[in-house]
Amino acid sequence: MRFMMLMIPGGYETAAPGTMPPAEAVSAMMKYNEALKNAGVLITLDGLHPPSTGARVSFATGKPVVTDGPFTESKEVIGGYWMIEVRSREEAIEWAKRCPASSNETIEIRQVQEMADFPADIQQAAAGFAELQGRKN
Repeated sequence: MRFMMLMIPGGYETAAPGTMPPAEAVSAMMKYNEALKNAGVLITLDGLHPPSTGARVSFATGKPVVTDGPFTESKEVIGGYWMIEVRSREEAIEWAKRCPASSNETIEIRQVQEMADFPADIQQAAAGFAELQGRKN
């Protein structure tokens, strides 16, 4: 089972471009990342620049509308993520609990939809999806 663990740092929604975490926090997080890798559960991970450097494309009018960050209506934003492969939701939660997160950070855990989760008609409509991902299943 694949799970995405999403880091939601409080206050990051208003962070200025170029905002970086303290070196001590990065060092602690690297130890955690290495533990994920050494356990054989880590698929990938990345941190994200603040939303002030991002853009959103919305389609409410039927046509794409681009809005540059920061986004005034945002209360929570993603600061980074890990993709892990574990045996259960409970195991994913246990890994998230081990994260050296600060008191203003939250980790949201979301299971990745696998093709086998969908009915046959959706699997047929998504034919070729695994190849786009570079996966064999």
